[in-house]
Amino acid sequence: MSPDPHHPHAHSRSPHWHPITLAQLQRVKDWREAQRGAHPVECQIWEAILTVWLMGWMGWLPAYAFEAVWAYPLCVLGILAPRLYVYMRAKAHVSGHLRCDWLELVA
Repeated sequence: MSPDPHHPHAHSRSPHWHPITLAQLQRVKDWREAQRGAHPVECQIWEAILTVWLMGWMGWLPAYAFEAVWAYPLCVLGILAPRLYVYMRAKAHVSGHLRCDWLELVA
């Protein structure tokens, strides 16, 4: 199967690894609010992922200002947390290990 050059993610290494926009995160937030009773653990995981994401964005400037080089990788991991989580969940969904109801919201 050849990649579609008109598809925005056609040239990426994996079909599951792509940037996540703020609009997509907003759709996931709306899903979380609507599904809180049906999927409480998934909602808590997303809240933790988004907390780590925010900590990564907020932490890089103080880490740089105080020359805390040890914190740079932690900030990068925090910034990439939503993308890493979506990537891991998409792979588990495709392999049939986990069902992911929100995956189409970030595709």
